[in-house]
Amino acid sequence: MKQRMIPVPRLTTFVAVPLALLPCACAGGPSTASIAAQPAFVAERFFAGRLDGTGVLKIAFRAPVRTHVASVGRVAPDGTLILDQHIEQQGKPPRDRQWRIVPLGHGRYTGTLTDASGPVTGEAFGNRLHLAFRMRGGMMVDQWLTLSPGARVAQNRLIVRKLGMTVATLGETIRILP
Repeated sequence: MKQRMIPVPRLTTFVAVPLALLPCACAGGPSTASIAAQPAFVAERFFAGRLDGTGVLKIAFRAPVRTHVASVGRVAPDGTLILDQHIEQQGKPPRDRQWRIVPLGHGRYTGTLTDASGPVTGEAFGNRLHLAFRMRGGMMVDQWLTLSPGARVAQNRLIVRKLGMTVATLGETIRILP
């Protein structure tokens, strides 16, 4: 006697994808253990001049890729930090972008970024600077930069979320060049 197969919807995709994203969804900002009062993170001071950043970008379901960012920053007469960046990402053509960051006082910032679909907001807490902005496609970005003692190196931890789920992270070391 021939058995008949009854079609059953494949739930593996609906179960596997959320389970695979679960560890990413728990990714938060950097540890508060590294917050210090000094050196104070003043964006227009740290980013003025030439900088070099190297890091690793991790996008969900993809292999990690290396990144390199060459930056040149200057402060305009009105106090706006203008930061031009040349970005090299493994497997992609190089691209350029620009930040325009305006200090509001008391460690608060506002600004624009060519990659952002809205305003950039920022706030400094001791040696840490937190930047937040929205990207195209409904993605939200939180970026924490922690200034090391000596104020010449910063650790950058960037988290990209979509619908509340972490879809990418970047760990980067940014150094002031002579």
